[in-house]
Amino acid sequence: MSSRELALTADGAVRPAAERGLVEQCRRGNAEAFARLVALHEAMVFNLACRLLGHPEEARDAAQEVFLQVYRVLGRFEGRSTLRTWIYRIVVNHCRNRRRFWMRRQRAQALPLQELTPADEGRLSRAASPTPEELLARREEARRVQDALHRVSFAHRAVLVLREVEGLSCAEIALALDVAEGTVKSRLARARDALRAQLQAREAAR
Repeated sequence: MSSRELALTADGAVRPAAERGLVEQCRRGNAEAFARLVALHEAMVFNLACRLLGHPEEARDAAQEVFLQVYRVLGRFEGRSTLRTWIYRIVVNHCRNRRRFWMRRQRAQALPLQELTPADEGRLSRAASPTPEELLARREEARRVQDALHRVSFAHRAVLVLREVEGLSCAEIALALDVAEGTVKSRLARARDALRAQLQAREAAR
């Protein structure tokens, strides 16, 4: 089964039956199947890691390590969620641990946000014929939000990115973070308040 033969939903996700077949081939050691799995999820993994860590080079390293972990522990995937949601959990946990290592090593907060992710740049460039001034203003706004996002706690950042950027439902986020759905809802409310406060503080300092 080639990547073109995978049954996809309208939004580009792999249909459950095709996903189960792909996972089973990976478990049997099929290298081509695992390459297809990586191709299906690599953009999501990199963009999520970039938003959580705030630095593209660190995100690239993290993405490689995430897929190594996926390869090692794929046998534990039980199918209680989609494979994508299961990978979300691995990315979030890996980035959380990576950030803790930075804080011990550097005695500082995570690296500053320096660049937009490729997905962010793509959304800006696809906007309906923006003028150079509009494009610059949108890029600056995106950077302002990313900077504020990077200043809230990792737990708040993770739930905001999964909900507002990745578009997961609260139930899906609960599976990805391995917490109760009620915890997701309360954490999301606090995260939005924290982000709003950071944006207001940055605006007041200008």
